[in-house]
Amino acid sequence: MRSPDGRRPIVPVDFDRPSVARVYDALMGGQNNYAADRTVLSQILELAPEAQIMAKEVRHWLVRTVRYLTDREGIDQFLDLGSGFPTVENTHQVAQRYNPEAQVVYVDNDQVVQAHGRALLAENDFTHIEGYDLTKPVETIDGLSRTHRLDFERPVGLILCAIVHHIQDLDEARKIVRAYVDALAPGSFVALLHQHNPADGSEAADVATSLEKRFSGTSLDTLYRTRDEIESFFEGLELVDPGLTYPHEWWPDGPRYTPLSPVNFTSLGGVARKP
Repeated sequence: MRSPDGRRPIVPVDFDRPSVARVYDALMGGQNNYAADRTVLSQILELAPEAQIMAKEVRHWLVRTVRYLTDREGIDQFLDLGSGFPTVENTHQVAQRYNPEAQVVYVDNDQVVQAHGRALLAENDFTHIEGYDLTKPVETIDGLSRTHRLDFERPVGLILCAIVHHIQDLDEARKIVRAYVDALAPGSFVALLHQHNPADGSEAADVATSLEKRFSGTSLDTLYRTRDEIESFFEGLELVDPGLTYPHEWWPDGPRYTPLSPVNFTSLGGVARKP
């Protein structure tokens, strides 16, 4: 069986296998998840009870980066890879708040994400969801170019929010990110957030190590890389101040009232411009 456009086979949903997108949905308190996803969530919360707070921190980082790119840099088209469910305060809602005609394309190969996203976005002519495999950048970019969803001759905001750390091989991850960056026009921006292990003997390092070990070898494999490794994804790009930093330190909206926990120091995010 093939997708409605006739190009890609439809893969049946495996309700017994957890999905990164659906686990994240459960973490955010959403309804688009199954028992297998909620089982994984309970395991995460055993190790890091603050994980739900951290998930919201990541979402707040995404909101601020998209707002910055739309409002301050004038970016009017976005490619959000491994997007998960396009729920409240996701890329299209933030971008279109500042530019109602901003084009947003989500890419996620989870069948439930695609079905839910297409239903949700049915009446939004400026937002689309595609089921390409983000680890195949040539196929993804060619497909998007054929459908004219994005104009790669003009600047694009590339969103890689909490997705690259699921690509296990560092060299392969770098090649994939580089392929997307190479396809972007000068003046484009890359917003990337990645799980991080400070490896400094701190509580944050212990939490990162424990989470990585717990899910090693599963469909939710996540690598908590070093700062230097994460920074390598921005090679050849110009990082926007304050550079590669903890999500809560990137253009915060105001004074912080929620106490920080070790989990707050297990991610690094940055936004960079392609010269």
